[in-house]
Amino acid sequence: MARGGNGKLKLLYLQKLLLERTDEEHGMTMPEIVKALEEYGISAERKSLYGDIQTLQEYGMDIIGEQKGRAYSYYAASREFELPELKLLVDAVQSSKFVTERKSNELIRKLESLGSRYEAKKLQRQVYVSGRIKTMNESIYYNVDEIHNAISNNEKIRFQYFQWNVKKEMELRREGKFYCISPWGVSWDNENYYMIGYDSEAETIKYYRVDKMLKLSAAGEKREGQEAFEAMDLAALSRKTFSMFAGEEQYVKLEFVNAMAGVVIDRFGRDVSLLKKDGEHFVVNVNVAVSRQFLAWVISLGDGVRVLGPDTVIRALREEAGRLASVYGGEL
Repeated sequence: MARGGNGKLKLLYLQKLLLERTDEEHGMTMPEIVKALEEYGISAERKSLYGDIQTLQEYGMDIIGEQKGRAYSYYAASREFELPELKLLVDAVQSSKFVTERKSNELIRKLESLGSRYEAKKLQRQVYVSGRIKTMNESIYYNVDEIHNAISNNEKIRFQYFQWNVKKEMELRREGKFYCISPWGVSWDNENYYMIGYDSEAETIKYYRVDKMLKLSAAGEKREGQEAFEAMDLAALSRKTFSMFAGEEQYVKLEFVNAMAGVVIDRFGRDVSLLKKDGEHFVVNVNVAVSRQFLAWVISLGDGVRVLGPDTVIRALREEAGRLASVYGGEL
């Protein structure tokens, strides 16, 4: 049934058509707009549509009209997100290990709707989610939201925590006993989301993989551990920790070959001081949480790095090297 008398609907459908079916490379002529509106049951005259387009322009919509050959066409020249920005967001979603394959595809479809149908095809060419290593915990999408809500409401959260066993089955930690933790922050590190929280029983800060949380909900208790977190620099946390494994924070002196400058800046940020030692080496002093993961990072860089101090870290490296040698039957 035609609804030609409903000017408000006509205006909304006109905006929808221009956003979905036009862009800088694809315009719509007035006859095409009239025909497309009829698909929605809206009858419109050209004269009224000229006024509607002007109204949308006054509202702030960037609509361009131009002559192409014998036809005069209109298109939406800009949107909330430009195509390169949408491509960036699609890439981030599809490469995020903490988002399940199903949720990745849902989010990408929603991102496609923010561009024209022609731009959506360009985004689809980048979608290769199938076969990627993805989390199997669908609840992570909502867990992150629950954690942020608890932080805003100054509440503790309760949840079960699991690990994978050799049968690829979820195995609850602590025999299924619920954890009760005060959340203070969320960090995205090494392709995983971590919740940074205060454990009142242990009286210490701990890190939990969000995709390994089950049955997460507000605990109805006020958060604790404020003093511990006020002493922390959450923004610098990712520079100090490796794969979010805690360890004793120490200033470590490291010597690198010059070719490793990019590796150091990627790891510790552009503010790190690179002190020239000689023509081939530089030295850095960085504050890190010394854990086995940090030692593994140093070892992985081979002869491109050498720990100069403190002695405790050098001894820890020797012990780790000895452990590896014993595992693989070698000798130091």
